[in-house]
Amino acid sequence: MLGLRWSNVDLEQEFLTVTHTLQRVNGELRFQPPKTRHSRRTVPLPSPCVEALRAHRAAQGKQRLATGADWVDEDMVFSTTVGTPIEPDNLSRSWYTVRKVLGDPPPRFHDMRHTCVSLLLAEGAPPHVVQQIVGHSAFDVTMTIYAHASLDEKRTALRRLGDRLA
Repeated sequence: MLGLRWSNVDLEQEFLTVTHTLQRVNGELRFQPPKTRHSRRTVPLPSPCVEALRAHRAAQGKQRLATGADWVDEDMVFSTTVGTPIEPDNLSRSWYTVRKVLGDPPPRFHDMRHTCVSLLLAEGAPPHVVQQIVGHSAFDVTMTIYAHASLDEKRTALRRLGDRLA
């Protein structure tokens, strides 16, 4: 997310392309290629995300005008108030404030990714599609990390089996 540039977002066609990540390497922020070839991917955007990104882009444009000549144009979707990439540790610190509001136990920022995958699977998205959305290199990675069946899902599966055997 912190490495996403506007040039990798197409709000008209409603997709984004993951081409690099932002990481701290030897004390400096660097754009790095994704970990695997599967991590480099195009992801369709649901309408609420498109609308949120449009609103964010407009707000960022106002910030850019207010900042004037001090704005550093690095084309970042998520940037500091002067346009530079966000330091990952600063995101973590900001998230800590949000975590307090969200309750006990407070979710980690990365937990939003887990929630997204779990919801996609719960909504019946085919696991191989979910694998491609999140950029896992192997199907079993997605299923090992995220495929936790709820009691209701187990009941439904066994009810269907029982119906078939009856």
